[in-house]
Amino acid sequence: MKPLTEPEIRTAFVNCTKGEAKRLAVPRGLADRPWDALDFLGWRDPQAPGRAYLATELDGRTRAVALRSPAPAPWQARRSMCSVCLTPHAGGVSLMVAPKAGTAGQRGNSVGTYICSDLECSLYVRGRKDPAGGARIHESLTLEEKIQRIEGNVATFLAKVVA
Repeated sequence: MKPLTEPEIRTAFVNCTKGEAKRLAVPRGLADRPWDALDFLGWRDPQAPGRAYLATELDGRTRAVALRSPAPAPWQARRSMCSVCLTPHAGGVSLMVAPKAGTAGQRGNSVGTYICSDLECSLYVRGRKDPAGGARIHESLTLEEKIQRIEGNVATFLAKVVA
């Protein structure tokens, strides 16, 4: 992924107003991110743990979405699998819900998916970070194929947000 700047991130949001995008918490230290190992930039709002954000390049344009993550239910402490990178975690997967873009979102419509709670799918797939519980599924896919799967799953989720 190409490195993103704060202004690029703020103008890329598709499911919140310009005012909301201007006020949301962009992660510090963008220059220090491992951009070469990221398929998307994901972060949680340190001041509002129920809020998260995801930014990626899609069709040559930077796109970003605001996400809500409800408080974990007691059953979420058991092993779950991320729908983006297919990494199993012991309590490290959260339901992330994005308001739909446009009038559908203004009417309260949303879409959701289960994503690694820390939004670091790219690092799990590349073996740079170990999942909670330490378990990994053995796959016959190459690293490139796993990366393509992440990119495809993120693109599919974003398509549902803007549909």
